Amino acid sequence: MPFTFDTQEQAEARDLQAVDAGLDEYNLAEPAIHQVRQLSVFARDELGQVKGGAVGRTWGQCCELQQLWVAEERRGQGIGAALMERFELEASHRGCTLVYLETFSFQAHPFYERNGYSVALKTKGFTQGVVKYTMQKVLGKG
Repeated sequence: MPFTFDTQEQAEARDLQAVDAGLDEYNLAEPAIHQVRQLSVFARDELGQVKGGAVGRTWGQCCELQQLWVAEERRGQGIGAALMERFELEASHRGCTLVYLETFSFQAHPFYERNGYSVALKTKGFTQGVVKYTMQKVLGKG
């Protein structure tokens, strides 16, 4: 059965969807994957608008923080730390003992360190000296 291979910088949406659907089908066949639970914490202003959020998922004793964002005009007010605290508390209530995340050197690496995270993996080789950090925090250890 012959195949052709092509390389694309801007892949077609339908091609990306085919890969996603194939991975989903494969992964969803694993019974344990059905234990993954989404976890989101939002900070809202007086009008109810989202001005920050921590988004991730828990699975067993592990919790992955996938996104953390605070609106620019609200940064420096402790909202990010409060989001993290609530996110970690809910993860702990779910039985998680470890939170992990990825961040680039131009993002929030120092913020996470101030909040008790340590570098588990440092990936170099990006342009202009950018570094990717995989960080983790054992819950209950500060």
